[in-house]
Amino acid sequence: MTQNHESRTPSSGAIQPSTHRPIEPDAEALESAISQLSTYTDSAQDGWTRQVLSEPYKAAREFVVNRMKNAGLEVHTDGAGNIIGRLPGLASERGARLKPLVTGSHTDTVASGGRFDGIVGVLGAVEMVEAMRRAGRRFERDLIVIDFLGEEANDFGTMCVGSNTLVGGVTPAMLDYTDPSGARFGDALARFGVDPNAALNNAWQPGSFHAYIELHIEQGPQLERHNTQIGVVTAITGISRFIAQFSGRTDHAGTTPMDVRHDALMAAAASALTVERITCGAPNHGVGTVGRMDAWPGALNVVPGRATLEAEFRSVDSDWLGVAQRNIAEQIAQEAHARGVEVDLEWLATMEAVPTVPAIRDEIANAAQTAGLIWEAIPSGAGHDAQHMATLGPMGMIFVPSVDGRSHCPEEFSHTSDIANGVSVLEATLARLDAMDVIRQ
Repeated sequence: MTQNHESRTPSSGAIQPSTHRPIEPDAEALESAISQLSTYTDSAQDGWTRQVLSEPYKAAREFVVNRMKNAGLEVHTDGAGNIIGRLPGLASERGARLKPLVTGSHTDTVASGGRFDGIVGVLGAVEMVEAMRRAGRRFERDLIVIDFLGEEANDFGTMCVGSNTLVGGVTPAMLDYTDPSGARFGDALARFGVDPNAALNNAWQPGSFHAYIELHIEQGPQLERHNTQIGVVTAITGISRFIAQFSGRTDHAGTTPMDVRHDALMAAAASALTVERITCGAPNHGVGTVGRMDAWPGALNVVPGRATLEAEFRSVDSDWLGVAQRNIAEQIAQEAHARGVEVDLEWLATMEAVPTVPAIRDEIANAAQTAGLIWEAIPSGAGHDAQHMATLGPMGMIFVPSVDGRSHCPEEFSHTSDIANGVSVLEATLARLDAMDVIRQ
């Protein structure tokens, strides 16, 4: 168990959690900001498309910078393109040095995505600052609000770019990753205005902040199903991804008997069912998805000689992930061998599950309870910037409901009233953490 030790004397103007009343976010202003940001999109695609390094993304970031400045934040863009807003705390005015509170999320989207994923955590934090100013409230500590560069997976095979740079996770080799057109990731960053070398040297020191709290939509159905207003996130899922390439034999589809075929596609199809079988009903939010399958030569009258399958599986239990990884690899090999097909399986990524800090979970729950909101503990089945920030200091997440559990699609929606509740709980949680000298992990 680690501890962060600091000594300080609270100012008379600092927020006192014992008498803390929830702030009142301007729901109309928050809804308007989300609507305005949604106008920055690739109109050639359905829904909302604002992918990292694109022109709509660049324009949206200018909007975010202006929103932050109008809220009274001191704004700059770091070496990796993260937009960082700072609200000085009362301690800074006295010349005291306290570790800051940090919050934020991202404003890029998947292709044909929605208007709320990530955006709620950025614009919600900015509205929180506005509401604090209206209420005459200040934290003792500095508050840092971050719009992380490129959280969503992109055509270069990277994700969580901005938060990954803060933990030193972006390597020179990644700059040589290419998209389907052959463009280098490093060159694309440079064209966007980000110095690739600066991105490689953008890491924060572990223990450099007091706490990181991310407000986010659930992206699933649990909160809405349970009529719950606030989700207290217990852990962020671990993810294992792989690609399996099957090599069989092309033959005439009409003259080759079924029992002598070396059908690569059928081996891939059996492997897809293996992923489903192993992950279905798994404990600790275990899920599996086959996202892509291709076959060659792709003709109705030819037995497929080659096939490719790409899949992932997730769980908040890292031990289960390890066991599932071994079982899936073994059974795919067995399925292929039984059909006279060779298989080459490559693990593309394996990310450990990341638990949130229990003390922070408690404060989120207490803040929700004090505000008269119904809350429940819930795991996150999606990845977030927060899992990278957890390597630097204490981390927690707050979820608000997603209508019908929809996300990464145009139908993604969260009610403004639910988002406003999340903003209120975010501020109250940060106020409680601000008053703590030690956050136990």
